[in-house]
Amino acid sequence: MKLLIDFFPIILFFVAFKVWGIYVATGVAIAATVLQIAYLRYRHGKVEAMQWVSLGVIVVFGGATLLAHSDTFIKWKPTVLYWLMGGALLVGQWVFRRNLIKSLMGAQMELPEPAWNALNWAWSGFFAAMGLLNLWVAFNFDTDTWVNFKLFGGLGLMLAFVLAQAVFLSRYVKDTEPEKDPQP
Repeated sequence: MKLLIDFFPIILFFVAFKVWGIYVATGVAIAATVLQIAYLRYRHGKVEAMQWVSLGVIVVFGGATLLAHSDTFIKWKPTVLYWLMGGALLVGQWVFRRNLIKSLMGAQMELPEPAWNALNWAWSGFFAAMGLLNLWVAFNFDTDTWVNFKLFGGLGLMLAFVLAQAVFLSRYVKDTEPEKDPQP
């Protein structure tokens, strides 16, 4: 259910784009994100910081798209969001001496410090690359191709990256079941 809530705005953006075009889709994305935040606030009593940032970015860049009647602004939105996330990881590491990946996932798994640092760098690099890739697709292809990439390409690359991270992390996972004595 959480995954559906997280992808609610992008799915509605995609459908609205296919039916009505970029400007209606942008308005739908803004409204869907506001509804998403309202639902999360009502249901859980709190909204994660990154979700607030996402709301701010869609309102600013989506609003600029609608006011200027130019799809350039909405095409920049994913890049800005990716770079903010990657930048937050780097600022946390360099300025605050805090690994934000470890802060988010440390309760779920135990890893040596070099592994946490590798994860932090990997995610920072991934977000930087995704931001650049979004700009390349947005400004070298038509808007329809960009919207398809935003949904399918972006999610596909994220899934592939998460699977690669799982392979990386698998070497640190400890078997918690005790060994049984072999049967004679």
